[in-house]
Amino acid sequence: MPKQYPLNIAAEIEYAAKWAYSRNPRYYNFDGLGGDCTNFISQCIYAGGAAMNYTKDTGWYYSSPESRAAAWTGVEYFYKFMIRNKGIGPFGINIPLKEVRVGDVIQLGNHNYFYHTLLVVNIMGGIPFVAAHTIDTFNTPLTAYQYERARCIHIVGSRR
Repeated sequence: MPKQYPLNIAAEIEYAAKWAYSRNPRYYNFDGLGGDCTNFISQCIYAGGAAMNYTKDTGWYYSSPESRAAAWTGVEYFYKFMIRNKGIGPFGINIPLKEVRVGDVIQLGNHNYFYHTLLVVNIMGGIPFVAAHTIDTFNTPLTAYQYERARCIHIVGSRR
């Protein structure tokens, strides 16, 4: 059975601060292919010490643009992996927006689907401040976004 451990939230935030307005050349920039938001948030979580899960089709990993899991870059796939993962890699639970903490993930959506993934990097006055790619940002209040609904994932930790 894989061993569970907490992630290094400070390392996640440090990574987000360093790469929010540029791109780490180790990873492909998906801006022209639907957006880079979930790719960036996966990178942040990985920088926090999460183990990659190399399970074909259903894992969470990145080796190259051609060798990656859909959960590394796709909003819905990311959500399903994080919430359902019982094996190697990061995992989380759904929480209400009012309970988000630094290091958690927020996904924004409309009435049809969720389309954007953000990392909570700060909380001030009860308002989450986030980092993201596609529309590059760091320490931006969630109130700056227009969206119909949000779902929040508390990243509990990772397993290896």
